Amino acid sequence: MKRLLPIAVLIALTASGAARANVDCHRATAEWQPREAVTARATELGLTTDSLRIDDGCYEIRGRDADGNWVTLTFEPATLAVLELGVRFRPGADTSRYWAGTRGQVGKSNKPHPTN
Repeated sequence: MKRLLPIAVLIALTASGAARANVDCHRATAEWQPREAVTARATELGLTTDSLRIDDGCYEIRGRDADGNWVTLTFEPATLAVLELGVRFRPGADTSRYWAGTRGQVGKSNKPHPTN
């Protein structure tokens, strides 16, 4: 029984990683928004852009939010919809802005997270 727990944890982590790593964009480059539009979209979301690259056919921005946390955003290149968000929080950072109402609105909500 003790041997099964680590194996189950490994399988669960591998399966969840495989699902996340499957973000690919398949639009013709003629449909893509220009790079300037991507950085403008990131600025609208409250980010300062450090780098912009193309990964698996998607735009990927790396930068910082207003609190100094490192943020990685993956955008669909034609619509600039946010497909994936990754945040590396500073020690002691307030994470509530990323938990409450995060769908497509990084950095927009200043409302406190409701307590249960």
